[in-house]
Amino acid sequence: MAGADEAGRGSLAGPLVAAAVLIDYGTLSRRDRRALSELDDSKVRSPEEREELYPRVLRAAARVAVTVRCPRGIDARGLHVTNLAALARSLERVAVPDAACLVDGFSVPGCSVAHRAVIDGDARSAAIAAASVVAKVTRDRYMCSVDSSYPQFGFAGNVGYSTPEHRAAIIEHGPSALHRRSFQSIAYSQLELS
Repeated sequence: MAGADEAGRGSLAGPLVAAAVLIDYGTLSRRDRRALSELDDSKVRSPEEREELYPRVLRAAARVAVTVRCPRGIDARGLHVTNLAALARSLERVAVPDAACLVDGFSVPGCSVAHRAVIDGDARSAAIAAASVVAKVTRDRYMCSVDSSYPQFGFAGNVGYSTPEHRAAIIEHGPSALHRRSFQSIAYSQLELS
């Protein structure tokens, strides 16, 4: 079973990260099966819980692929197009013959492997939930790592999402190199972003 999901789609700053995880249930140990049973939507887990699940996912996975797309690329191609391409790339990198391939939320046109969209997939499929954890932890770690370069935006706390403090910082300081200019945000409405 292969699952794909993304993190960062709705953020104002930072990359979009898509991940795919292939799980071979026939080779899993009892310990790995228990670890996977604890997976669900990574967004409902605390950062500490996701960090705890991350190595368990990597240990249980037969294959993992991560695709990262930068803010400038998102602005150039558009968020939806970028997201679909990143999900397709990740899923294509882990898929093996006869694997059932699932994507959270919607189908991915142009993906070279047959797959099925699963609404709320990260809450219904361990493979998608595993991909969700990998994508979210990878993205959050990156945003925390750049916090000291952009301290005025508080990336360690908001990881690029639209919190009141983050929006206020954009209005006060203007967007950074990590901010997406194509994203429609009230924080951008007062700024000249040509």
